[in-house]
Amino acid sequence: MTDTIQPPPHPDEGFDFSGSAVLIAGGTSGVGLATAIAFARTGCRRLMLLGRNDERGKRALDAVHETVPGAGVDFLSADANDPVSAAEAAGETHRRLGGLDILVNSVVAPYQPTLLHEIPIADVREILTQQAVGPLLMSRAVIPFLREQKSGSIVNIASDAARVPTPGETCLGAAMAAIVTFSRTLALESKRYGVRVNTITPSLIVDTGSYDRAMSQPFSKKIFDRIVSQASLGLTKPGDLANLVLFLASPMSRLITGQVISVNGGISIA
Repeated sequence: MTDTIQPPPHPDEGFDFSGSAVLIAGGTSGVGLATAIAFARTGCRRLMLLGRNDERGKRALDAVHETVPGAGVDFLSADANDPVSAAEAAGETHRRLGGLDILVNSVVAPYQPTLLHEIPIADVREILTQQAVGPLLMSRAVIPFLREQKSGSIVNIASDAARVPTPGETCLGAAMAAIVTFSRTLALESKRYGVRVNTITPSLIVDTGSYDRAMSQPFSKKIFDRIVSQASLGLTKPGDLANLVLFLASPMSRLITGQVISVNGGISIA
């Protein structure tokens, strides 16, 4: 008697999110917004964007509807870095969408690459918490829903700063490493409940505020100009990250969890 082998999903089925409820924290700009548009294009009609700025949220909804007319997308104002706000946002999203299957954490805080000795010591803790806490709190707020239904996917977007030491990114690297290790450990805790957790670590992403800030200061521009020259496959764009998020959130990656995947055009191989 032979075991029955279940075939993997067909690509046409794997990227059909028409029945999925998706929450994108930081979904109003950059990678988060590109990911929202990518989900809408697949047929997702239960899509929630989370952000702190109402006006930016409205612009994000307009951008999704302009690209995908009739898209079922909504905006919720909340601060992912605040425990109460994160918990309330997860609960409200679950209520409005009638469930929750996928969480994408694309929350970022403004950061200017700066050598550690030039950072005021009073600012160090704030940098760490502003960069790292959002994905941790949102994952904590959402995980009970996913465990209860015994399925789901969390995709956290961190940075190559977690893996590749770069001058001026001491605090940022520490925060990104926290997200990476947290995600891998949560993957271990959650796999028995059918929940997968993966992390994407891009380097520079063009058409984002982070890229503009990095290239606006002579110190960081000098470093990143050299790094950019190593991106033989081209610089990363928000859409490149969105494509990988779709894969990691889909049944096509049903056996992938606890992984850290870099998207950087060949800037580093680590």
